[in-house]
Amino acid sequence: MVRSSLTLKAAKTLVHAFVSSRLDYCNSLLYGIGDGLLTKLQTVPNAAARVVTGTRKFNHIIPVLRQLHWLPVRQRMTFKLAMITFKCLHGLAPSYLADVCTPVSSVVSRLSLPTAESANSGALVVPRTRTTIGRRDFAVAGPATWVAVFPWRNLRIFVECDFYTSQMLFMVAFAVV
Repeated sequence: MVRSSLTLKAAKTLVHAFVSSRLDYCNSLLYGIGDGLLTKLQTVPNAAARVVTGTRKFNHIIPVLRQLHWLPVRQRMTFKLAMITFKCLHGLAPSYLADVCTPVSSVVSRLSLPTAESANSGALVVPRTRTTIGRRDFAVAGPATWVAVFPWRNLRIFVECDFYTSQMLFMVAFAVV
């Protein structure tokens, strides 16, 4: 009943305010969960997309998500983690997060001193861990995601980083070529 009195823009705004914000709030806790739980979690944005667009229950949801330009939950978590890591590297995040993102250029190894090439690469140190829970820690997951998502790593402007990351993950999620 409420949906019929809302415009598409108003419905999207409400969904982002109530649904997407709750999913984003838990991204760091949910990073690395199994496919079974992720599939269950994906039903939440799917249902929200159906409400926003008026799509019926048995219609395919992927074209609807593509039309709304909403990333699936796994790619959304990766995107948010990469954005937090970007903020850590550029002084836009709290110090307790920024302290765990260590550039390779600041680490002196036993084999050699940091070079100009390593200083400009933007690569981060990914700590080793032996447990599954350890891999979900931001100190490990943030740098690992950063290294995987940004092969170029030389972006300086957050807006560009935000745009290119979401576009890349959108293409991966929906196999857009």
